Amino acid sequence: MIANVMEIKDVDEAMRAFTDYEGDGEVMDEATKTTLSYASIMGIKTDIHLSGDNYQWLSSMFYFGYLAWEYPTNRLLQRLPLAKYSSFCILMWGLVLCCLAAVKNYSGALAVRFFLGVFEAAVSPGFALITSQWYTKGEQASRTSIWFCFNGFAQIMGGLLAYGIAKGTRLHGSSISPWKIVFLVTGLLTSAVGCVFLFAMPDNQLNARWLNKDERRLAVERVRVNQQGIGNKHFKMYQLKEALLDPLTWAFAFYACTADIPNGGVSNFFSQLIVSFGYTPEQSLLYGTPAGAIEVVSLLAWGWLAGRYGQRILIGCGGLIVAILGMLLVVALPISDNRGRLAGYYLTQTSPLPFVTLLSLISTNVAGYTKKTTVAAIYFISYCAGNIIGPQTFRPKDAPRYVPAEVTIICCWGACIMDLLFIWWYYRQQNRKKMAFRSQPEYHKLENHEWLDLTDKENPEFVYVL
Repeated sequence: MIANVMEIKDVDEAMRAFTDYEGDGEVMDEATKTTLSYASIMGIKTDIHLSGDNYQWLSSMFYFGYLAWEYPTNRLLQRLPLAKYSSFCILMWGLVLCCLAAVKNYSGALAVRFFLGVFEAAVSPGFALITSQWYTKGEQASRTSIWFCFNGFAQIMGGLLAYGIAKGTRLHGSSISPWKIVFLVTGLLTSAVGCVFLFAMPDNQLNARWLNKDERRLAVERVRVNQQGIGNKHFKMYQLKEALLDPLTWAFAFYACTADIPNGGVSNFFSQLIVSFGYTPEQSLLYGTPAGAIEVVSLLAWGWLAGRYGQRILIGCGGLIVAILGMLLVVALPISDNRGRLAGYYLTQTSPLPFVTLLSLISTNVAGYTKKTTVAAIYFISYCAGNIIGPQTFRPKDAPRYVPAEVTIICCWGACIMDLLFIWWYYRQQNRKKMAFRSQPEYHKLENHEWLDLTDKENPEFVYVL
């Protein structure tokens, strides 16, 4: 079950800390995605002559770019300096977003949206790898919830920004359309964050400028308990095969695809959905901000509860149950009940909890650097597939209620709960098998196995977090 001792070139980057010693921002992520939703009620449809299902395909095109570049970018995350490559993608991502302010027609907007997806493809997988490098298993849930909850802060700030721009241009006028200002401001802020990230974030503990040599060694030693090391740049075919044959890889992929059909629809249509509740376009920009606050609070609460009780998956399921109740309110309440339907929409913002749960489990429960990057790539490719499908469920003929899309969302979330329960059960079974293997009299623990870049399956000491 456990691999033979490997050559030095195949062990983890962490070993450098010991040999050397002997010798001597996710706010802008969500902001860039939700800008199109704001622009949809600020004039972009008229200005670039969108008609029919053009807006649906414009929403989906972002994820075609994301999907096309997801596996290559995960290989680059493994091969290149992690923080520097992530910083480059954030910087370019912001510049490409600015280009949306210059588009004149539908085809130009499609091209820009495609490349926006290309540069975003590295961000969440990169942050997940950084989390697994720096934090122990017990810390990773809360740390993932912290950086992911900034999606909610982005929705708050993005909504307020868009509302201020919309109201300001209405009262005082402007030389360019308000939706163009939204893209320019958000894009430039994103690029600024990328520059800060480039200079502030080290690639791993070994080149952290604020740590001395002893502190770097301690920073590496504290994550020994993860049994994953801090990075290995060598591609290993057997780990790729193991990732493809692991049923949990495909359980994760099923969740990402199915759960993000709702996400793809709601994230691009939430402003129009709020307008359908009977509010004005300007009001919809403002009333979308509490949804971000609910996402922030629910994610931070999940991170705390998961760390305290050690049940990430089951607690994450609770967020999905609340979201289903919220969507039932949107579907079932009469169209005249604006406040009730808006409250239902707010409750749906607990739906990211299981997605973040599985993202944190890729950091925690998938070992072997090639396997980890492969599973992350498949997870986000499936995420793209769901987000491509999602906007297509919101058909113009179904406006203003979009009942078929809302029913689809409820069904998808119900299937996701069953998938999460399977993942929880499977991890429990694997832990029992590993415990039985370790209890055999002939079993002997291999020294320094934590730094050998073993996969979670070939390492009998590896215990899955639930």
